[in-house]
Amino acid sequence: MTRVLVANRGEIARRVIATCHRLGLEAVAVCSDPDLGAPHVREADVAVRLPGASAADTYLRADLLVAAAVSARAGAVHPGYGFLSENAGFARDVIDAGLVWIGPSPDAITVMGDKVESKHLAATAGVPVLAELHPDAVTEDDLPVLIKASAGGGGRGMRIVRHLAGLPAGIKVAQSEAGKSFSDSRVFLEPFIERGHHVEVQVMADRHGNVLVLGERECSIQRRHQKVIEESPSPLVERTPGLRDRLYEAATAVARAVGYTGAGTAEFLATSDGRFWFLEMNTRIQVEHPVTECVTGLDVVELQLLVAAAGRLPGQVPLPRGASVEVRLYAEDPAANWQPATGVLHRLDIGASQPAFTAPVLDAAPRGVRLDSGVEDGCVVGVHYDPMLAKVIAWAPTRAEAVSVLARTLTRARIHGPRTNRDLLVRVLRHPAFVAGDTDTAFLDRGGLTAPLVDPAGEGLAAVAAALAEAARRREAATVLGGLPSGWRNVPTAPQRTVLAGPAGEHEIAYRGTTTEGVRVVSVTPDTVVLEAGGLMRRWQVARYDGDDRLFMDGDTGAVTFTEVPPFSGGSRGVVPPGQQSAEPDVGSQEGSLRAPMPGTVVTVAVAAGDEVEAGQELLVIEAMKMQHIVYADRAGRVASLPVSAGQTVDVGATLAVIT
Repeated sequence: MTRVLVANRGEIARRVIATCHRLGLEAVAVCSDPDLGAPHVREADVAVRLPGASAADTYLRADLLVAAAVSARAGAVHPGYGFLSENAGFARDVIDAGLVWIGPSPDAITVMGDKVESKHLAATAGVPVLAELHPDAVTEDDLPVLIKASAGGGGRGMRIVRHLAGLPAGIKVAQSEAGKSFSDSRVFLEPFIERGHHVEVQVMADRHGNVLVLGERECSIQRRHQKVIEESPSPLVERTPGLRDRLYEAATAVARAVGYTGAGTAEFLATSDGRFWFLEMNTRIQVEHPVTECVTGLDVVELQLLVAAAGRLPGQVPLPRGASVEVRLYAEDPAANWQPATGVLHRLDIGASQPAFTAPVLDAAPRGVRLDSGVEDGCVVGVHYDPMLAKVIAWAPTRAEAVSVLARTLTRARIHGPRTNRDLLVRVLRHPAFVAGDTDTAFLDRGGLTAPLVDPAGEGLAAVAAALAEAARRREAATVLGGLPSGWRNVPTAPQRTVLAGPAGEHEIAYRGTTTEGVRVVSVTPDTVVLEAGGLMRRWQVARYDGDDRLFMDGDTGAVTFTEVPPFSGGSRGVVPPGQQSAEPDVGSQEGSLRAPMPGTVVTVAVAAGDEVEAGQELLVIEAMKMQHIVYADRAGRVASLPVSAGQTVDVGATLAVIT
């Protein structure tokens, strides 16, 4: 095994390639058309193009991936996570082609990939599981229930149902999402534990009967049943006597019961009183594996390669050191129901003062920040794949320090382009409940964390800085009398005025030259502004990019993005919020129009122009970045216009239907 094909994309492809190169192995990348210029393609030794854009036409095509491995003369295939990583058929195809499959056996994938069958196996091994509910037998007393895809993962194909009337629609959407994501539309129901903790155990097993436990992780901060923040060790396990030993025994029992080999994760739902239930076993490397690597010093990908080559695992796991916390940086808007965001990522800089690692082994570094990302400056975030931009991981001798370092790093990071969940991540990390290690899977559902880090007063001061920076830029760019101050007149009668639209609304800034009321201007350049207000010296870095009319302001308390409101525009009317794309104003302004809540692809259309509809009736389904969103009628009436059809790609704000 000297050449490995990585059957994936983005940060996990880069992650696997990094270890391959460190071990002296060559790496083969695969890429869809949107990924032709992606970092993982450039970093591989050779790449194979998969014609097409959608995952279904590219990364989910087992035949194309096997053919790519053969044509590139690869001896092994690493599936990463997602896509076909837990597809037993793909694993068999790889093996049948005479290639080494870097993962568990197809039989183990089949058993553990079926959430129902895996729970039966766990129960037989003496591991506690939640009872399965039959859809026709669910009563009010059983609510709430959780619908889960039998072959699912990553939060797709999952729905919480709190009212019996919503059960049929929930099952339908979960089945559709599961079918598109996993080519398997089967779902099942189980009781939903409202305030549980998601705790998982990383196991590694070889072909010689050795099963190692590499520690546990807590992943209770979730949105839409998908993890957002992960850490090791688990705060719940740390403070609950005996829980760690029982979890490790349960994970080992499940792995041995299925004859597991390679890296796998046994996931459990636990409560604060020490009870736990087996949920599933992920037969692949996990997104959150870096926190385990940080506290153990082990390279999980290296161990996967070792097991695939029939090697023997070490006799024991190094004692854990310190604590590690990881956040998933998504291109999405938490305040708008987690709508995914698209566009050019102009800049992704987590801070030059912190070291960034793409290789996983942290050696003897006592503390620091690691960045695992599949994108870089200039990359385009599209609608075809998961919206995760990067994973930012901190490690330190104590959990409190790791959390603090990570929060500060994210606050000072410069992230310019689509909207992200960065501010929400910082708010969670600084929340007293999280700092105390006392959060559960419903934490984000309780709300209150989607406000921008910069408050309205701070945003107003940032708007002043933005206006002054723009004035300085225009002076520098002037081709005639550029040395005169901006707005210079022989007989000045009034200050210049600029209106900027930000998250808190519009800000009208009046200034003459480089002075403005109530604020002392310390220094101004087009890229940096220093102001004194309230006795504090405040500094902002300013960025603007060709083809983008936004101003990106980065200060000590966070970032703000502004759009300049054109003169005589009538204020905010017609101004698109920063980070959003505009829609067709001629149709979109009609009474009764429904707009796309996110950029994506129209999957199904359930009505036609002229149909009579009831309020709350399903009209169509949009899919973006592996998630589906149902668009319902907001009123009873007639479908006067339906300008979209199944398979069509739409931008956020595009008109989907008009009901009169």
